[in-house]
Amino acid sequence: MFLFLFLAASALISALLVVASKEVVHSVIALATCFISIAVLFIMLSAEFVAIVQILVYVGAVVVVILFGIMLTKREIMESEKR
Repeated sequence: MFLFLFLAASALISALLVVASKEVVHSVIALATCFISIAVLFIMLSAEFVAIVQILVYVGAVVVVILFGIMLTKREIMESEKR
């Protein structure tokens, strides 16, 4: 019961951090934490296939979001330095 409450609280807090964070990288790390805690909740429900698919698909998508976020923000920073 304690593990469930801990995972549910970490999923909720990390989901709130995704919305509230100003930095792209911090938001993406919180999103990955949310997805992993939900995957562990699926494992607790004996839905291992859903948990594995969620980790593979969504964490892969989070990596792509990190790459695009870093590429887009680095471009804006580099353009402001040239001026």
